[in-house]
Amino acid sequence: MEIKVEADEHQNHEEQREPLLRTLPVVEAEQKNLIQKAISQTFQSTAHLANLLPTGTVLTFQLLSPIFTNQGQCDMTDRYMTSALIALCGMACFILSFSDSFRDKNGNVCYGLATFRGLWVIDGSATLPPELGAQYRIRFIDFMHAFMSILVFAAVALFDQNVVMCFYPKPSDETQEILTALPVGIGVISSMLFVVFPTKRHGIGFPLSAN
Repeated sequence: MEIKVEADEHQNHEEQREPLLRTLPVVEAEQKNLIQKAISQTFQSTAHLANLLPTGTVLTFQLLSPIFTNQGQCDMTDRYMTSALIALCGMACFILSFSDSFRDKNGNVCYGLATFRGLWVIDGSATLPPELGAQYRIRFIDFMHAFMSILVFAAVALFDQNVVMCFYPKPSDETQEILTALPVGIGVISSMLFVVFPTKRHGIGFPLSAN
């Protein structure tokens, strides 16, 4: 009888422990879902902002960033190299904001840089009449888009965890809040400005129009 009572008590004890053990995978699954959602939102934000920038510049940065930052484990040389990479990509975003394209008589796409007089064709394969070239002159909105492109690229760089870990390996709570909120704020404001003041240019690294 004593053996039976002890067996029953052991069985009841196991039954009481079993529901607690069952809840552990649920909690772990919820934590993984939150982490996956955060990572997914970060990639979505980066992809959305990248649509506002020249494609080649963003791809170059995303390709070289893990190499230059040593996967976020930076020394002084890595920081200099990463700073140079960010500066060059930001400069490329600024310059390519003044690029534009047109189709020649054969339907080939020709690229050029806008000037105060017209469009300077890069490869010199075609020329534009002065009256048509005047339509491609630099305007104030081009400078506005160029500066916004730099801000958007800065937001994309701040979304890169390798870059953040390189320059801020152990950020304080205030710094972490700034690093989290700043790129989101820049992205939202810049996206709104791009919608309110859209560009009509189809430059290097941007989608081409049918015409």
